Formats: sequence, structure tokens, C-alpha cells
Amino acid sequence: MTKLQNCLQNCAIYCGTYAKYNNSSIYGKWFNLSEYGSYDELITAMYELHSDEQDPEFMLQDYEGCELFEKLGLISECHISKDIYDIAEQINDSEYDSEVFEAVLNNFLDIDFQSAYEYVNNFYYGEYANDIEFVEYLYENDIPFNLPSFVVIDWEATARNIMYDYFESNGHYFRC
Repeated sequence: MTKLQNCLQNCAIYCGTYAKYNNSSIYGKWFNLSEYGSYDELITAMYELHSDEQDPEFMLQDYEGCELFEKLGLISECHISKDIYDIAEQINDSEYDSEVFEAVLNNFLDIDFQSAYEYVNNFYYGEYANDIEFVEYLYENDIPFNLPSFVVIDWEATARNIMYDYFESNGHYFRC
């Protein structure tokens, strides 16, 4: 499986046409986006499926595993963007999976992919089970000195205070 296919592995669309739908038919097919190397290959396959129509107007009647692309406005009932494969490739070339980008998109309105990409690269700290685990990570990696063993840290209070400068989304932590 190529890196491009990784990001698109679970993304599938059911493609029918408006003409068929308006004639009481939901005839179409599920297309797993990872099975196509580019947008053009996908569109060609969709045209081949609906070759019985002169100029088919595609209707994406359902889609699964495409939440990130939906949030970015790259996929909807009547549209699939040419950019979907380029963005999938950027995600796959990054060191992060699509869940990290989804976590950013869950917390910002009207953010485009490039801004989300930059935010992840600059402010992402990783995935942790809870705030205390995250703050312990910060202590172990970001505080430049060792505290003597007799010093006891109230991790719950410290986490509560530190989280004013960070946010969590689906277990992913980011600096504000």
C-alpha cells in the first residue's frame, strides 16, 4: 500500500447520478478512493460507470471515512474536489496521520488545510490519555533541570494551570 493510499484507505463514496435518482433509481457504486491513484482516475471510473448518460451529473449519495475531507469542504453530495488527492498526499508525506488534522479542524472554524497543516507542524505535542499524562511529558521533556526527589508535584493542579496555554481534541494536544 502506498503512502497516498494510507490516508484514503477508509474513504469511500457511493456515486450515482441526479438523472437516475430523479427517475427513482439509486443505481451507483461504492468507490474506495485508495484504489485510484489520482482524481482523474477516480472521475474516469465514475464516468465509465455512468456511461449510459451523455453528460452525467454525479451525485455522491453517501460517503464513509471522509470526515476530514468533508470538514475541509472537499467532498459533499454534489462535489468532490480535485484537491482531495493532493491534500491526502500532503498528509501522508507529513509525520502525522489524518486524525491529528481532524483534531485541529474540530477546534477552528473556517480554517483551510494549509493553515491547519502549519498549525499542526508548529503547535502539536502528541497524543496523551489525559491532561496529567501530557503535563508529565512536558515536565520530563521541557523543564531543563531535575527536581530533587523530595519535591512533590501536584500534577492535577499543575495540569489545570498549564492547560490554559494548551488545548486537547480527541486525545491530541496543541499549544494555543
